[in-house]
Amino acid sequence: MNRPTTGGFAKTPGWLDWYDGPSRPRLRLPDGAVDAHCHVFGPGERFPYAPERKYTPCDAGKDDLFALRDHLGFARNVIVQATCHGADNRALVDACLASGGRARGVATVRRDVADAELERLHAAGIRGVRFNFVKRLVDFTPKDELLAIAQRIAPLGWHVVVYFEAPDLPELWDFFTALPTTVVVDHMGRPDVTQPVDGPQFGLFVRLLREHPNVWTKVSCPERLSVSGPPALPGRCGPDRPPYADVIPFARRLVEAFPDRVLWGTDWPHPNLKDHMPDDGLLVDWLAHIVPDEAHLRRLLVDNPMRLYWPDEWKGA
Repeated sequence: MNRPTTGGFAKTPGWLDWYDGPSRPRLRLPDGAVDAHCHVFGPGERFPYAPERKYTPCDAGKDDLFALRDHLGFARNVIVQATCHGADNRALVDACLASGGRARGVATVRRDVADAELERLHAAGIRGVRFNFVKRLVDFTPKDELLAIAQRIAPLGWHVVVYFEAPDLPELWDFFTALPTTVVVDHMGRPDVTQPVDGPQFGLFVRLLREHPNVWTKVSCPERLSVSGPPALPGRCGPDRPPYADVIPFARRLVEAFPDRVLWGTDWPHPNLKDHMPDDGLLVDWLAHIVPDEAHLRRLLVDNPMRLYWPDEWKGA
């Protein structure tokens, strides 16, 4: 299906729209499961895309996201501000407010954001800010500006989400370890999965979590990291042929080593994929291959995201 981009915007050539008619997961999700990484795009006619954006997506609004949430069996969402909206958080805030308390958000803010705006965002359900270091997606922002933002949001109890690629971790190490908040790393720090799981590159990332107990990670986006697949598509994978098999050892290593500091999300609507668009139901089933038992699955999908985003409602042991 060719999905529209409204508001007079032209979709990036070759853009892959999200998968139409995803399957229902075979994996039974624990009650209260949270999709802890997803996005909303526009719609452009109501929430225009940022002039400085590096891509223009198809619209993917809150109603579509909430329908997917219910279809897959999740109870809640954590919606992460997409770079195509820059620091204009209106679409994100609108989705959080419309969720009836079932969504929290991670925003993008500038250094000069007013205290009143931070309070407004907090009241809407925002609980973190995202710093993106992937050069193809954003322009460079000085680290002193980002540190100033982190210091501004720390009193609110917010955390910082960081997105970077594995070769850049040595350069970013000192900055990450100086942040005064919980730090959540997107997508396992984007490891090169052709390298050994016990090799130096991934070993450095494991060391970051081991030495810094305020660092968490999302074990999400195998569809972005996989080199050899197979893709999460009907007829291409199954219980005996798991999708993205080359990513499984990396995610499982983190789930087993840091069970109380891992999160997972669909990454719907999967921006900027080039090869294929995954079936989100089959993507959920991938979780069965990275958790050793139901207790770990509950920590990953319920206890950890509730503790971070809904601490007043979390009833953990």
